Amino acid sequence: MDSTVYRSAFVPHDLKAPIYGASSGPLAGLSAVVKDMYDIAGEVAGCGNPEWLATHSPATRTSGAVQRILDAGATVIGKTVCDEFFYSVAGANAHYGTPINPRAPGRLPGGSSSGSASATASGVCDFALGSDTGGSIRVPASFNGLYGLRPTLHRVDLSGLQPMSETFDVPGWFSQSPGVCRSVGAVLLEGDAALAAIGRVIVLEDAFAEADPDVDDLLRTALEFMADDLPAFMHARISPEGFDPWREAFRTIQGFEVWQTFGEFVRTRRPNFGPGVRERMEYASTITEAQADAARAVKAQAREHILQTVVPGTVLALPSAPCIAPLTDISAADMEKFRVRVMRLTCIAGMAGLPQISIPIGTLGGCPIGLSFIGWAGGDEALLDLACELSRHCGIAA
Repeated sequence: MDSTVYRSAFVPHDLKAPIYGASSGPLAGLSAVVKDMYDIAGEVAGCGNPEWLATHSPATRTSGAVQRILDAGATVIGKTVCDEFFYSVAGANAHYGTPINPRAPGRLPGGSSSGSASATASGVCDFALGSDTGGSIRVPASFNGLYGLRPTLHRVDLSGLQPMSETFDVPGWFSQSPGVCRSVGAVLLEGDAALAAIGRVIVLEDAFAEADPDVDDLLRTALEFMADDLPAFMHARISPEGFDPWREAFRTIQGFEVWQTFGEFVRTRRPNFGPGVRERMEYASTITEAQADAARAVKAQAREHILQTVVPGTVLALPSAPCIAPLTDISAADMEKFRVRVMRLTCIAGMAGLPQISIPIGTLGGCPIGLSFIGWAGGDEALLDLACELSRHCGIAA
């Protein structure tokens, strides 16, 4: 294991020893890391904040998702750094540092599942558990050249997972291999799969318009190369009034629920937040129930509209992120612009509770970029199979 990556990707309060899973099973022989928000018996889930870590007791039970991968034979080798209270897509942590992006040195790894993505891209584990509320699987997957799935809402066990914004929270995972990504899905996905063959791919023109020109060009070229493995493309817009009404509604609901989750701790402990997270927490504290209700009405309309389009057999193609990973010394003003652009893309699946997979499509200036497909509710397996089918067109050089 690369010691530099270990120091940057793993929390200081890491496991004292690996946790070995069953001797046999579909994940036997595979190693995994988990974001520091999953309960592990005898450990504290630190949520990216040292004061939270110091004031909470060790878990008495292991979270449902972690227990499932252990029962399937995986070995958990460590706990990984995340953004404070998962409230960022940057991947930086003022207390524990910024995990290295091994595929784009000097650039952010993306968050909030930053350490999980860094460890996976560095090859120190076979797969990693993270979570995705507003892009925390999809953005790091894009920036680190990984396969990453945000599942359908409620298809993965949330027990023992620290909530952030329960309307949008889903566990998710990364891997370098599409086959491993699919194998993890077979273990973690619950409930009834909505099985259907993919018969229609809609290229979201309004989503591609949010991307930098070179990202747009790379992803469209990739789609052309993939044409023989996909149904004929359609081109359409998904958001009738632009993405900002959806993005703002998402931001309001998320902020309101973040304060319901962490507000009491913030009021009583007054923790020392890092830049960006501090400002977002202050914003979250101001959101009223009436504002949240108005945002929920927008979400309901958006969800109904999206679900009318993304019926079984239909997938949407879009950029996973609008740009390559920003430099680690990005200014606060540019970071906020980046966050707005990201959320315009990530709010689509979030508002509708749909699965989205990011696949590593290539590089720009040596930096990875991902192409995403959003599937129908319960269409997670179809997306994982699609990633395997398209993998001959994909890959990021180590």
